[in-house]
Amino acid sequence: MTVSAGLGYALLALGPSLSLFVSVISKKPFLILTVLSSTLLWLVSLIALSGAWRGFLPLKTTAWWPYTILVITSVAFQEGLRVLFWKVYKKLEDILDSFADRVSKPRLFLTDKMQIALAGGLGHGVAHAVFFCLSLLTPAFGPATFYVDRCPQMPFFLISAIISLGFVIIHTFSMVIAFNGFAEGKRIHQVFVPGVHLAAALVTLINLSSGGCIVGIPLLYSLVALTLLYCGNMVWKRLTEDRSRTH
Repeated sequence: MTVSAGLGYALLALGPSLSLFVSVISKKPFLILTVLSSTLLWLVSLIALSGAWRGFLPLKTTAWWPYTILVITSVAFQEGLRVLFWKVYKKLEDILDSFADRVSKPRLFLTDKMQIALAGGLGHGVAHAVFFCLSLLTPAFGPATFYVDRCPQMPFFLISAIISLGFVIIHTFSMVIAFNGFAEGKRIHQVFVPGVHLAAALVTLINLSSGGCIVGIPLLYSLVALTLLYCGNMVWKRLTEDRSRTH
């Protein structure tokens, strides 16, 4: 039973990512490389962040402000890395377009660019799930489960998997929004991504209060829904505009 539970937690956190990988990413080798490189990049960044904060942890206080500072600095670092990731991608895109011109092949289509952004975002999300969920699941395969006093309603591993799934979705589709915002110079897209990332990260601090998971998880998934709606609307408009230009 515990083996089934452990596998269930892992699939809850990464099951949608696996489906997205099989249905979209696995069909193009370049997208697979993008996912792998992105996952490695974000894992290294999270390890670097944990190393930087290791000297201050555990925080021997019940106040929220030290955790808020930790969250804000971590999000700021990752968002700065996102900009760097975009710049590297943009240089690679220019190289691919130049090569396509030399061999008389079409340049990258808008859908290709969106899929690359999706792959980069998926790598970010998978890295988050591996770091914050899968690394904690080893005890879940044991003879019992684990609860925390501040949220006795659900097992700790289930809470971790649910939260990780939320961040996987946010990170995956936020990258599509960010790349489009950088490419078109639209400030609203560029601000939305770090804004929703910071809001989602701060929402998790609610779990520090008694029964906080009952409030924090629905709030997190409201941000997940907002991200999906925002991304879907943006993609629809971009594809419609691109289709109107070509006809």
